[in-house]
Amino acid sequence: MTLFSLLLVLGWERLFKMGQHWQIEHRMEPLLRQQRRYTLLRTLLLAFLSMALTAVCIQLLKGWFFGVPQLIFWILLGVLCIGAGSVRLHYHAYLKAASHDDIAAHQAMAEELTLIHGVPHDCDEVTYLRELQNALLWINYRFYLAPMLWFVAGGKWGPVLLVGYATLRAWQGWLARHKTPLERAQSGIDGVLHWVDWIPVRLVGVAYALLGHGERALPAWFASLGDRHTAQYQVLTRLAQFSLARDPHTDKVATPRAAVSLAKRVSWMMVVVVALLTIYGTLV
Repeated sequence: MTLFSLLLVLGWERLFKMGQHWQIEHRMEPLLRQQRRYTLLRTLLLAFLSMALTAVCIQLLKGWFFGVPQLIFWILLGVLCIGAGSVRLHYHAYLKAASHDDIAAHQAMAEELTLIHGVPHDCDEVTYLRELQNALLWINYRFYLAPMLWFVAGGKWGPVLLVGYATLRAWQGWLARHKTPLERAQSGIDGVLHWVDWIPVRLVGVAYALLGHGERALPAWFASLGDRHTAQYQVLTRLAQFSLARDPHTDKVATPRAAVSLAKRVSWMMVVVVALLTIYGTLV
């Protein structure tokens, strides 16, 4: 049921998920706005409560009408948690503004795309475009690859892990957008996601390493296995940049497109691997 649900979710996301209507970040915003204190305990409690509620719903739907309501619930959660409809709109708006040399508009969209990690101040254009690429690669990881991995790895409890991860992602994004860096640091969300992302980043990193310069990317990937301190964002984007090193970072339209093209190839590679493992597990 996991593979079937995942394929349906990806199909729906590609065809219909434009904007924030089918986005868990949008659905959780009223709850997030009610938060007045920002501590690690509250962050963990928020994730635990969302996971507990999902688990209760799965148990209540178990066994009804040959499992159809439970399947629909799985698909609904997948649609809410996998995919970046509103971010995709920002990306297309950036490309449109950049192609028309609308500096103010494309910089505004670039700020939206680099919301979580930002861009260094006073950097040159090459560095700026590389950081934009990194932000797009990280968006693909956070909204597609990591949720898919948690969804599949959890088995029958995949939706529980999926919702827990999406809740943490939504909380981090909301804090980055609406609160100060101090309040975000007090929440402990970056530290929690650092450890939650540790294994998925290494799994995704293998794909980027194989698509890049293997003689340089694979040693970097092996070195990351013992690295507990480097930010996962840096680990993933460093490996991805080995694949993008052949493309010059000079065109404000072609440069981000190269990153998105690479991210799509990795995403479909992960889907194929999941499908093959699922079929193998069924046959064996």
